Amino acid sequence: MSDGSAARRGPREPWGGVRPFSIKTKLGALVVISVLITTGLSMIAVQTKTELRFITVFSMIATLLITQFVAHSLTAPLDEMNTVARSISHGDYSRRVRENRRDELGDLAETINVMADELEAQDQQRKELVANVSHELRTPIAGLRAVLENIVDGVTEADPETMRTALKQTERLGRLVETLMDLSRLDNGVVPLKKRRFEVWPYLSGVLKEANMVASTRAGIASGSGGHTRTDVHLHLDVSPPELTAHADPERIHQVVANLIDNAVKHSPAHGRVTVKARRGQWPESLELEVLDEGPGIPKSEWHRVFERFNRGAVSAPHGPGSDGGTGLGLAIARWAVDLHGGRIGVAESERGCRILVTLPGLPSASS
Repeated sequence: MSDGSAARRGPREPWGGVRPFSIKTKLGALVVISVLITTGLSMIAVQTKTELRFITVFSMIATLLITQFVAHSLTAPLDEMNTVARSISHGDYSRRVRENRRDELGDLAETINVMADELEAQDQQRKELVANVSHELRTPIAGLRAVLENIVDGVTEADPETMRTALKQTERLGRLVETLMDLSRLDNGVVPLKKRRFEVWPYLSGVLKEANMVASTRAGIASGSGGHTRTDVHLHLDVSPPELTAHADPERIHQVVANLIDNAVKHSPAHGRVTVKARRGQWPESLELEVLDEGPGIPKSEWHRVFERFNRGAVSAPHGPGSDGGTGLGLAIARWAVDLHGGRIGVAESERGCRILVTLPGLPSASS
């Protein structure tokens, strides 16, 4: 896949914006050379008393040869561009036009390559959207399926508590569908944020309880969802002060925290500990979140890549027992939700394991 570098190039202006080998220059040179050849041969005919018809034939042959050479230099790149354009129209974005000319055709080749880069990037974004949807929907579907299978198999009774669990997963599924549909509006800048003030301790406590519940229900089925099925990792919540409040979109922040916890649990050692810390930020109603694990950590060389989609890390033994590798989308989704708030997310220094730091700006008036 192209790295998109061509799309970032500006318009080419060789030799200070003047094309020394433009098509107009070449055609003008062709006319001048043809006139010079004809004139020269005529002068030779006069001096050598050669018949004019022979000079005319020689002049036409020379002019045709030069014209053929110039025409080939102009039509050959057009044939190549036509071939590349046909490939692009059939969905093959891997081919590019050679940019080895300093004329209008060279600029056209660059434009076609930039177009191919952009189309390839859009095609990749569509594929990633499908992957995002499947990744986000698997968790509530797996939990709901486990609850219903237990009821059907007679393992548990359809009591109000069990049905409330199923209803909660169904509601979560509905919210995720609505949230993931907003991804299609992201490029247009119309993704809605439903910010409100909420208490951090009960909110995060509910996220952690749901993570434990999903892991427990998932452990009994081989869903292949990419989410962890570990129940040996202890989740710890540390909120200070206890009455801490924040101003953000709770549903989006749920995506952030849930994906960070899921990632931390996957990388934790047996009977490890994952800590979620919440502190007051610099501005009113702003929030600083930390998710720490006791795993092998992330090399500094990989810090800038961990939030890329489909990146699954480069450590030698990245995942703890009972964890598959995941799809490499959780941290990318977390970054998307944080960016939507105008906040920051990144890997921070830690004596042990991995430490992800999230900063949310809080009230709009405070962050301006």
